[in-house]
Amino acid sequence: MLAVHFDQPGGPENLYLKEVAKPSPGEGEVLLKVAASALNRADILQRQGQYAPPPGASSILGIEASGHVAELGPGCQGHWKIGDPAMALLSGGGQAQYATVPEGLLMPIPAGLTLPQAAAIPEAWLTAFQLLHLVGNVQAGDSVLIHAGASGVGTAAIQLARIAGAIPLVTVGSQDKLQMAEKLGAAAGFNYKEEDFSEATMKFTKGAGVNLILDCIGGSYWEKNVNCLALDGRWVLYGLMGGADVSGPLFSKLLFKRGSLVTSLLRSRDKKYKQMLVKAFTEQIVPHFSMEGPQRLLPVLDRVYPVAEIQEAHKYMESNKHMGKIVLELPQ
Repeated sequence: MLAVHFDQPGGPENLYLKEVAKPSPGEGEVLLKVAASALNRADILQRQGQYAPPPGASSILGIEASGHVAELGPGCQGHWKIGDPAMALLSGGGQAQYATVPEGLLMPIPAGLTLPQAAAIPEAWLTAFQLLHLVGNVQAGDSVLIHAGASGVGTAAIQLARIAGAIPLVTVGSQDKLQMAEKLGAAAGFNYKEEDFSEATMKFTKGAGVNLILDCIGGSYWEKNVNCLALDGRWVLYGLMGGADVSGPLFSKLLFKRGSLVTSLLRSRDKKYKQMLVKAFTEQIVPHFSMEGPQRLLPVLDRVYPVAEIQEAHKYMESNKHMGKIVLELPQ
């Protein structure tokens, strides 16, 4: 089968398609014939040599995919049949023509969605769902500040916060991204290149601050985050795009707010946790992708590339110009 490959860590120019052995499904696993796989920051970091896949995971890039069930491994419980369309959360291996998946990490493709749209759901939407509900304990009426509001996770978090009855606010880096976030249901958006998002957030919340912050930036935003956090607010850190270092009185400011700083990742979690997350998401959220009206959810796709253009896809993600997800289509 064809798979995205790189011989040594580095830039997008190191990526190419290589003929590799097709994997075989192990105990309780399904072989997915991959139609599409979405790009994530994890793919960029892994290509740069900064993010090793978890122990036992495929070294091939790609942590979410959609396609059809091609084979059932021994011990499968019988939920899936050969030929069923499915989308999958992976710990690696998605950017190839076939990938193995524990059967509990497969989800049905919502009616009315294409395979590329479905490929844009698993990692981004499960991350947003996990951050809001399992880690951030979002409540109706909460104000939620979502950094990188036009990203895959950001566009999912806006919509999930909205249907949970919360008030989503976002930071973005352009006017186009601002308009898109508001169209998805953000109550307000702040262009961090043009204004101080912390001051703007305090103004919007009439001085109260936000109850919850979803933060993939880290270091460079710490002071503004803590300044616009409400008393007893929760600040959930899930990425370090703005660096890992903090210098200054973070603890005293956080203590003064009685704030909680919690960190979370999804890829490194164990199979049992991921299966619980996938089950909850499948039951509570997946039906909303096929609904009509204000409760409807929509994966946001920016561009779809044939997998042969993998270098271009990585360059485009690194330009930070995209809104929503970048998807790769695999040859069928």
